[in-house]
Amino acid sequence: MSEHFIKEIEIKNFKCFEDFKAEGFGRVNLIGGKNNVGKTAFMEALAVNVHAKDILTLFTAINIVTFQRNKLEKNRDIKEDFKNIKEYASTTNLKTIAYNLKNEDGKIEYCFKIDKKEADINSNEFSYQIKKIDNIYFLDNFGFDNYWLKEVYKSVQRKDKEEILYKYINEFDDNVEKFKIMGGESPECKLKGKNKYREINEFGYGLKHYISIICALYACENGYLFIDEIDNGIHYTQLDKLWEIILTISKEQNVQVFATTHSKECIESFNRVQEKLEDKDTYYSEMIKNIKTNKIFMRILDSNQLDYELTHKGEFRG
Repeated sequence: MSEHFIKEIEIKNFKCFEDFKAEGFGRVNLIGGKNNVGKTAFMEALAVNVHAKDILTLFTAINIVTFQRNKLEKNRDIKEDFKNIKEYASTTNLKTIAYNLKNEDGKIEYCFKIDKKEADINSNEFSYQIKKIDNIYFLDNFGFDNYWLKEVYKSVQRKDKEEILYKYINEFDDNVEKFKIMGGESPECKLKGKNKYREINEFGYGLKHYISIICALYACENGYLFIDEIDNGIHYTQLDKLWEIILTISKEQNVQVFATTHSKECIESFNRVQEKLEDKDTYYSEMIKNIKTNKIFMRILDSNQLDYELTHKGEFRG
C-alpha cells in the first residue's frame, strides 16, 4: 500500500460525527449504507484531512466540501460562508487536523491546528485565499461542471492518454467516436460518421460523469479522488466496465479512491470486478447507525467477505 494512502481515521464534531473511528481502508473503497447515515459527510471529512497542508489549503478544503465542492469559480461570499463552519477535527495515519471558530463579544477568531502547528487568526485579518491541491478532487453527485472537466482533461492531454480515453468512451457508447475541448469552448463529442462535434450535455449526464471520472483519475496521480454517488447516471450494464477502469487506472496512477453508492447493483458490480482482477487492495465499507444511541460505525469487508454477504443476504443494499 502506498505511504500516502489513508488507512484509518477518527472524526470528531463534524456534521453527524461526534466521535467516529474506522480503519482498514485500501486503494479503492466503496462506501454504502442507508440514506442520511453520513456517507457523504464521511468523504468530506477525509477530503479535508488530506487536503490540509497548511492554513490556506485547510481553509480551501473546508470551503470546498461544505459549500462549493468543485465550483470554486462561482461567485460566492466565501468569507460569510466560512463563518458558518463552527468546528472540525480529524486524525488519520497521516496527520491531525483541527479547526474551530471562536466568537467572543463579537470578535471572531479562526483557530487552526495541523499536527503540532497552531494559529489563531482574527477574521478581519484572514486572507480568504483559495489554495487548491492539484491532485485531489471531490466529484459530487451533481458531477463536474465544464470548468472542472476542462481542468482534469488537461492531465489526459499531458500524459498522452487521449486514445485510451477515446477507447473507454467508445466502450461506453459505440456511437461516440471522440471527445474534445477546443480552446475555451465547452466539452464536445463527435459521433461516428459525422463531421460535426456536439456539446457533451446533449449526450446525457451519464457520459459526462463517466468521462469526468476517467479524467479525474489521471489528474489525481499520487493523490486522492472522492466520488459521491458514483453510479449516478450510469446504467447498471456499464458498471463493470467503470469499475475495471477505476481499479486499473487507480493502480497505474497510484490514486486512493473513495466512492459512495445506494445501489445494490453497484456493490455487486464492484465485487465482481474485485474478484475478476484479483485486486486485494479494494474494500467495501458499510456505514451503520445504532438506532438506540445514534452512534455511527463502519464495518469494512474484503472481496471474499463482501461476496458472502451478497450471496447469503438477499436484502443487502447500500
